[in-house]
Amino acid sequence: MKQLAMVLLLLALAIPARAADFVLSSPDIAQGKALDARQLLNDFGCTGGNVSPALSWQDPPAGTKSFALTVYDPDAPTGSGWWHWVVFDIPAGARSLPAGAGSADGKALPAGAVQSRTDFGAPGYGGACPPKGHGAHRYVFTLYALDVAHLGLAPDSSAALVGFNLGAHTLAKAGITAM
Repeated sequence: MKQLAMVLLLLALAIPARAADFVLSSPDIAQGKALDARQLLNDFGCTGGNVSPALSWQDPPAGTKSFALTVYDPDAPTGSGWWHWVVFDIPAGARSLPAGAGSADGKALPAGAVQSRTDFGAPGYGGACPPKGHGAHRYVFTLYALDVAHLGLAPDSSAALVGFNLGAHTLAKAGITAM
């Protein structure tokens, strides 16, 4: 009986370790570092490239049936932050998104992936552009490993609705917070 309990304990400890191997990386952005001008918005007084960064990931947890990606600014002076990019139904076999995948037409996204409406009012990546004098903001890139192949949401779903559904289906998360 003690041996069975020990085996179960070791298995339980091994499962979170596996999820810890789920990593998001990028040649274009880095943890705690400022975004390059390519990832900044070209509007609202900012003059960036408005190009989504290249992203890649490895070691999703067992049972992953799709992925979703969000980019969120918790420091935006709105009372609720600002959603810069929302993508869901990324196929389970995908392991990367090329730079520029967040263009409004979404042509560089994997087949079946859906970009939904951001706080800019349209689908696609909207770069960083903190208000003048507001200081540095954090841009949280989060990749979700999901237990469903499709969230069953419309392409014009709000980020809040997507987030609610992500909360119900997340197996693991990986992320990068840039400035």
